[in-house]
Parts: sequence; structure tokens; C-alpha cells
Amino acid sequence: MPKIVDHAERRDEVMAAARRVILRDGVEGATTRAIAKEAGYSNGVLTHYFADKDDILLSALRDSHRRIANRLKDKLAGLTGLAALREVLLDNLPLDEERAAETGLEVGFWGRGLSSPALLALQREDAAELRYLVRSLLSSAAEAGEIRAAADLGEDLDDVTERLLALVDGLSAHRLLYPDRMSPERLERLILRELDRLAGR
Repeated sequence: MPKIVDHAERRDEVMAAARRVILRDGVEGATTRAIAKEAGYSNGVLTHYFADKDDILLSALRDSHRRIANRLKDKLAGLTGLAALREVLLDNLPLDEERAAETGLEVGFWGRGLSSPALLALQREDAAELRYLVRSLLSSAAEAGEIRAAADLGEDLDDVTERLLALVDGLSAHRLLYPDRMSPERLERLILRELDRLAGR
């Protein structure tokens, strides 16, 4: 009797293998051969599920973003304004092993995205969604009087949004590059201090 293959499970196994290879060897080291070996399959098996290396990489990044979105949805249940913004910003920092792996994957794709239109489009699309969420939460926090008005801040909320996102990206990269200097506790403290500043505390 032929073995029944769970195709969704096999795709997940390949994407998980791709994540491990990228984190260990970098995006350039994530060849189809290396990914297949990591997953315990032949190169031929991968061609049944993915068109090429870029298809595997795109799928791995989409899967990572989906996991992050689902986790964040649970964290934001019942929260609004500044409390929700706090959760969004902290969730996007590498404060534990899971988020450090996600950050490593994301940063690994930054350079690759510059030479891959499909990958860059996905990164920009998901970044735009995060930017929209942060900007919306800033607006609701301002309307609720939880943060100072734009006039008091000396900048509009679009600029505040960009600054917060740049701070998250910068702190995340520094955590990967300088873990001895940038502890999770320090990252969290720096983000919360920025939110305190916005709230006028």
C-alpha cells in the first residue's frame, strides 16, 4: 500500500528547514540543496512544492509573517491606544528566542530584497501594514489623551510613526549584532522610555 503523503505538512517541513538554514548560513547559503538536506529530502522532492529557491524563501518569509500576525492578534485582544501600541512595539523586538529567530530571518532578507523584486514587494507590503497599525494606534492614543498632541510633540504623527519603526528596526539589529551590550531588558527599557516621552511622563 503506497504511503500517504501530507503535502501541507511536507511544505511546512521544508519552510522550517529553510528558516534553520537561513539563520545558520545566511540567505545566500540557503541553496535548494542545503534546504533539502536540512529537511531530509532530495532536491527532486522540493520541486513538487516550490518553483525555485526564491519561491521557498518567499514562502518561509510569508509563513513567519503569518505567525507573527496571529500572535499579535491574540496579544491585542481587548486593547486600544497606548496599551495596544506598547504590545505592537514590544512584540516586534527580539526579546526571546522565538522573536530573535524571527528577527534574524527578517534581517537576513533585507539585502536579498534589494535584488529580488518579489521579495522586496512582500517586505514592503507587510511593512506598510505594520506602519498603518502603528499610525492608527498613535492616532487613537492621541484622541484619548494618552499621548501629547502633535503640536506639543513638535512633529506630526506620521513622523512619530517612522521614528518608532526605525527605533524598533535599529534596536533589533543591534540586539543581533551586539547581544552582550543590548540585552532584552535594555531593549524593552528603551522602547518604554520612548512611549513615556510621548505620554509626557
